[in-house]
Amino acid sequence: QVQLVESGGGLVQAGGSLRLSCAASGFVFSFNAMGWYRQAPGKERELVAFIRRDSGTYYTDSVKGRFTISRDNAVNNAFLQMNSLKPEDTAMYYCAAWRGIIAAAGGDYWGQGTQVTVSS
Repeated sequence: QVQLVESGGGLVQAGGSLRLSCAASGFVFSFNAMGWYRQAPGKERELVAFIRRDSGTYYTDSVKGRFTISRDNAVNNAFLQMNSLKPEDTAMYYCAAWRGIIAAAGGDYWGQGTQVTVSS
């Protein structure tokens, strides 16, 4: 059974940084892509970033230049370095993984989420 476990969330002041980690276990294949979604209260879930096995990346416009996604293909771990955080980045962040085609609607596998709160 595939499991994704996030860590690294917390409370930070505006302008600060956090690094989220996603550890995958319970399988032997390599994901085509891993990424991060977020959902703030009362808002729709948003795809924040993803990274393909070939290191190609995608970022939603609001985080470009501030967030950096990376992964360790050998162990299927993914990371999201978040700098210059803003109050509007406050949300529950979810790790996602795709075995094949990357569907913006969601991954094939999901983590339980880690809360990021940015105070003004």
